Amino acid sequence: MDVFEKLVKDGGPIGQHMDRAHGYFTFPKLEGELAPRMKFRGKEMIVWSLNNYLGLVNHPEVRKADTEAAAKYGMGNPMGARMMSGNTSMHEALEKVISEFVSREDTMLLNFGYQGIMSCIDALVNRRDVIVYDAESHACIVDGVRLHMGNRFAFKHNDIEDCEKQLKRAVELADKNGGGVLLITEGVFGMDGEQGILKEICALKKKYEFRIFIDDAHGFGYMGPTGAGADEAQGCQKDIDLYFSTFVKSMGSIGAFVSGPKNVLKYLRYNTRSQIFAKSLPLIIVEGMLKRMEMVKTMPELREKLWHNVNRIQTGLKERGFDIGNTNSPVTPIYMKGDVPEATAMVMDLRENYHIFCSIVVYPVIPKGDIIYRIIPTAAHSDADIDETLDAFEATKKKLDAGEYKVEHIPDMAEVS
Repeated sequence: MDVFEKLVKDGGPIGQHMDRAHGYFTFPKLEGELAPRMKFRGKEMIVWSLNNYLGLVNHPEVRKADTEAAAKYGMGNPMGARMMSGNTSMHEALEKVISEFVSREDTMLLNFGYQGIMSCIDALVNRRDVIVYDAESHACIVDGVRLHMGNRFAFKHNDIEDCEKQLKRAVELADKNGGGVLLITEGVFGMDGEQGILKEICALKKKYEFRIFIDDAHGFGYMGPTGAGADEAQGCQKDIDLYFSTFVKSMGSIGAFVSGPKNVLKYLRYNTRSQIFAKSLPLIIVEGMLKRMEMVKTMPELREKLWHNVNRIQTGLKERGFDIGNTNSPVTPIYMKGDVPEATAMVMDLRENYHIFCSIVVYPVIPKGDIIYRIIPTAAHSDADIDETLDAFEATKKKLDAGEYKVEHIPDMAEVS
C-alpha cells in the first residue's frame, strides 16, 4: 500500500474524528488577549486550558520587556547555533540566574522542551546503560527513551515498590553490561496533578547506584518556598542529579533548560544534538526571560494568588462531590464516567450554555468509560471565574448522572472551510 494512502484511510486513533471535530474539540481557536476570559466562536469563555500558572503571559511588566526586546533585537538575533556563532553574554547571564535559582552548579538553555529533553536523554546514555522511568511520563520522555539503544524498564506510576523492583533489575543488568542507570520521572505530572515521588526515589540511592533526571515543566516557578520546583518543595534538591524544565508553563514564554553538575553540563553542551544543530534561542526570548526570573524571585504574591485560586477551586469541587484524584499541585483533574459521545456532548453544553472552556481527555488516551476534565488554575483567575465554573460543573454533572448526554454519535462541530 502507498504510504500516503494508508495515512488517509486510517487517520490515527485521534485523527479518525477530525472531520467532525476539527476546530471545536481539536485545534480550537481561542481569540483575544491571553487571559482567563477569551472568545471562542464568538462567545466569551472562562478559560481553564492555559498553562499560565503565575499569570505572567499578559502581565504589564512582561509585555513591556518583551516589546522593548523585540524593538532592540528583532526575531533573528543571534544567528546560528550557540556552538558556532549564536552564543552571547545574555544567554550565559540567564543560565547563571537559573542555576542560582534552582541551586545547581550550571545550566544549559534549550530551544524547546520536547526536543530538548529527548536530546538530553539521547546524549546521557549509551547502549550499555539502562533507563528506568515512570510509566505515565510525558510523551517527550517516552520518545526520548525510545531513542535509547539499550534496555529500559518502566515502573508503575508513582509506585515506589515497583520503582525499586525495576531499579534492582536495571542495576543488575547495567553491572553485567558495564553501564550505568538513569532514572527519569517528573516533578509534577501534568495530567493527574500528582507530584512525582521524588523524596522516596532519592532514598533508594542508599541501596542502589543510579542517577536521577527529573522533568519539572509543571513545577518550576511556583512549587516550593521560593518557586524553585517540586524537588525544593520535597526537600531533596541535592539528591536530584539533573533538573529540567520549560519556559512554557509558569514563565509564559518558550524555550527550556537543564541544570546540574558543571562537568555534566559541559558534556551536554557538546553532545546535545538538538542544540548543536539548531539556531540559538533568540535574544528577544532570553531578555524576556531575565525579566520573568526577576519577577518570580521578587514577587511572591504571584505564587500566593495562584495557591489561593488552586485551594478555592479544588476545595469547591470536593465539597460538591467531585473526584479530583490525588492532585497535590495546581493541575486539577476531574474524573467522571462516560464514553466519548457523552463526553463530547458535555463539553458542548459547558461551552455553549455555561461558557466554560477546559480540556477533556477520553479514550484512547485513557481507558474506555472514563472522562477526565483538566482544569489549570492560574494567578490571573478571579473568585468570580471560580464560582461560575463550580456552578457550571455542578449543573452538568447532574445531567451526566441523569443520562441526559446519551448520544449515539459524536456531533459534527468541525469548522466550515
